[in-house]
Amino acid sequence: MLIRYGGEFADVVIERAEGSWLTTTEGRRILDFTSGQMCATLGHSHPAILAAMQDAGSRLVHLYSGFIGTDVLDLARELMAVLPPTLSRAMFLSTGGEANEAALRLSKLHTGGHEVLAFTGSWHGMTAGAASSTYSAGHRGYGPAMPGSMVLPTPNAYRCPVRHCRDRCDFTCLEVGMELADAQSTGAPAAVIAEPVLSVGGIVPLPPGYLAALRRHCNERGMLLILDEAQTGLGRVGRMFAFEGEDVIPDILTLSKTLGGGLPLSATITSAEIEQDAFEKGFLHFTSHVADPLPAAIGRAVLQTVVDQRLAERAAELGSRLRTGLEELRRRHEQVGDVRGAGLMLGLELVQDRDTRVPDPVLGTAVTQRCLELGLNVNIVKFPALGSVLRLAPPLTISEADLEVGLEILDRALADARPVGGSRLHAATST
Repeated sequence: MLIRYGGEFADVVIERAEGSWLTTTEGRRILDFTSGQMCATLGHSHPAILAAMQDAGSRLVHLYSGFIGTDVLDLARELMAVLPPTLSRAMFLSTGGEANEAALRLSKLHTGGHEVLAFTGSWHGMTAGAASSTYSAGHRGYGPAMPGSMVLPTPNAYRCPVRHCRDRCDFTCLEVGMELADAQSTGAPAAVIAEPVLSVGGIVPLPPGYLAALRRHCNERGMLLILDEAQTGLGRVGRMFAFEGEDVIPDILTLSKTLGGGLPLSATITSAEIEQDAFEKGFLHFTSHVADPLPAAIGRAVLQTVVDQRLAERAAELGSRLRTGLEELRRRHEQVGDVRGAGLMLGLELVQDRDTRVPDPVLGTAVTQRCLELGLNVNIVKFPALGSVLRLAPPLTISEADLEVGLEILDRALADARPVGGSRLHAATST
């Protein structure tokens, strides 16, 4: 009775969730190492979110899109307080795709161009413009992309896209990518849109210094730099925002997943100069739920909790502990080829052997299924060019004890799914 929108549904039905744990209709408990769809920053049913929902729900839920509620103004002010001064204008929407759509429309209107570059492993959403700049999946069978959509090689040193580097990116892929873009350009550049850590692309952090080099290329071509911090924003990578690790400020910043803490809320944030220019040119991006007050109240609660409880620092500390545990798993299990990421956003790449680094999607599926049977929810991304990578992104509020439980389950799942005699073991019994 449901349309399947991304493959088959899991063979469980969730009845409730609290903290880092899900409970099925059968009473099974599952430790959530994906924070829902990478959104539940504070975990499930966090008291601050529930209180904000109750308060806002009794005051103001929805408005005509030309009206602005107090929570929208307050959220904008509170976000500006933790952002660089140049990022001083915001609009609030429902999803990351919508936020990126608004960012792309702003960049095209401001620059007068229409050419947009994005990474080969990118995921920016499923709306028309965002989907055109999403290259990890979703292009085949849906007709032509937006005119001017072009790719840059993902700077993955473990799996170099131009077969040049091994374990250390020297930015050759960026130079090659920009040269190819220049060769294709009709002289109408608009923007580069990038994730500081590519998620669906296999948990690939941009190498140190890469973002600054990308910024220089944008400046030379009159392109805006859009950073999509849907998953990296609000503390997950051990900083409030991932771009803080580099001396680079984007022209446009988009937030979503982590801002709503599990509810549909996103933001497109830019400078006063770009906003003014776009306004004077008649910028139009009306949606039914732009600037909705109730989600804004939730965003305020999430932001305040992240700041007050120093969850960015906590993500750095727990992320270090999780990485140490994953490195130990890499020593114990030959099929673990690489561990990478930042803070509480880490990836475990599975390979057939470490010398050739051939991806092992069959093993990835088996490990994911076995984890679920054992009571741990992890997510696998598996595309031939991107590898087979387990994504681990538990809530920033997870306890150290639950972190250890997750590592123990993952250890056992890797052992149970290990190749034996050319076949995969996959235990069918759940515990």
